[in-house]
Amino acid sequence: MIRTTIFAALTASLALSLAAAPAQAGEVLDRVLAAKNLKVATDANWAPQSFVNDNNEMDGFDIDVAKEIGKHLGVSVEFVTPGWDIITAGKWQGRWDMHVGSMTPTKARAALFDFPAVYYYTPAAVAVHKDSKAEKLADLEGKRVGVTATSTFEAYANQDLTLDAAGAPAFTYEFKPGEVKSYANSTTAFDDLRLGDGTRLDAVVSSLPSILDAEKAGYPIKQLGKPVFFEPLAVAVEHGDAELSAKIAEAVKAMQADGTLSKLSVKWYGVDYTVTQ
Repeated sequence: MIRTTIFAALTASLALSLAAAPAQAGEVLDRVLAAKNLKVATDANWAPQSFVNDNNEMDGFDIDVAKEIGKHLGVSVEFVTPGWDIITAGKWQGRWDMHVGSMTPTKARAALFDFPAVYYYTPAAVAVHKDSKAEKLADLEGKRVGVTATSTFEAYANQDLTLDAAGAPAFTYEFKPGEVKSYANSTTAFDDLRLGDGTRLDAVVSSLPSILDAEKAGYPIKQLGKPVFFEPLAVAVEHGDAELSAKIAEAVKAMQADGTLSKLSVKWYGVDYTVTQ
């Protein structure tokens, strides 16, 4: 009877210890290493960060960064492309292990995610149709502006942006839209903007690399004014696996030290965005 009582007490104590332990402590990394496969969530339609190329393969800066992280972990990389709103909502439930898709590490997002490493900084800018009469950003006051839903671009357009990540330069609001229209991605917003000045949109707030890439693709748009803000962009994982976060941080640090990140940035953007501008 005494032994049974002691055993029961030890069992209860162990159960309480396990309950107090962080959820998924090492579990994601263990699963990735066992399967030798890292599932990475990203965007399929956001060139030059990530897109499907002519060979029907994922390509772009974020894709190359994710592959390099996979190499450091000694695993293959598999890409999945859920919507941005689904990614940022959290509760991934093992559908993917890591997000490499230019996410800004804000305090609000830190409630759901760990950000093991910032891997580059990108300017956000405003695009207008080539026929736009706007000469400066202030001319967009009261206009219709397109943005990606649940993005920092949407927050900027709504004048509700907080860049509280380390290394984020200060910014000011250059105009207040009369209407903010949210889209699944920047490309869809550019599709509406290309229809004509004021036809559906007067402007789009997006990343400068995406605006320049759309111009190269033949979209009749142009950048208006200077970048409106610069944002640090990070790899994101869900809370609960400190070991995975540490491995990702090590990988990105190594890529910074050996120049890999800088080379990839110049490859895709023609500019080294891996340092604060």
